[in-house]
Amino acid sequence: MEAVKKAVMDRSSVLTAYRRWAPVYDHTFGTVASAGRRHAVDIINRRAGSVLEVGVGTGLSLPRYGDHLSITGVDLSPEMLKKAENRIIKNELQNVDGLHEMDARNLDFDDDKFDTVVAMYVMTVVPEPELVMEELERVCAPGGQVILVNHFSQEHGTRGWIERRMAPFASTLGWRPIFPVDRVMGCDSLELVERRSLRPLGLFTMLRFNKEMAPKLAKSRSRSRSSDRYVSEAVVTQ
Repeated sequence: MEAVKKAVMDRSSVLTAYRRWAPVYDHTFGTVASAGRRHAVDIINRRAGSVLEVGVGTGLSLPRYGDHLSITGVDLSPEMLKKAENRIIKNELQNVDGLHEMDARNLDFDDDKFDTVVAMYVMTVVPEPELVMEELERVCAPGGQVILVNHFSQEHGTRGWIERRMAPFASTLGWRPIFPVDRVMGCDSLELVERRSLRPLGLFTMLRFNKEMAPKLAKSRSRSRSSDRYVSEAVVTQ
């Protein structure tokens, strides 16, 4: 069981999977995930300043961002980015500063650069999601927000049973069916302020974090994950 929980997603398998998904993504998973994407962007549109979307994919969210925001997108897949570029041209989007082919584990941006950092349907896909969370934290400005929309697995019930059966096929699917929420809870300067179940059927969850204004004097980069630490968090669920 432990081996199933730690199913490997390497860079090569991700690129292969999304090369295969790129031609049909918008009309398959893109449709299933539309409600969560819309909810996250609506929240971001209430904010101001610069936005980094990590895992921008084919750019489905780009036309929904408000004109008052400055958008940067990154993705590992060149096939996905090409579709996003075409979407920018088709929709004549003027608020997209740029799209970049980039590994989310090593973002080529300065510290504290973006007012909002969002990753939608990314964390179950990337190798080393703990490293990705550290990068999202790093490039988010103090006082800014990090927003995740993602599938988090269940240990029990029918859905948990299905996820465990799917887990050995993670590399083929291009995402991890087994992905506990505590894998994204290890960043010291990020405070969870909202947790919300999303349509369809609560399959996806939005997590919204505030980044503290001043860094802690001694910031730990330990990758140990303990859900007990978050028992006292004030969160909103729906």
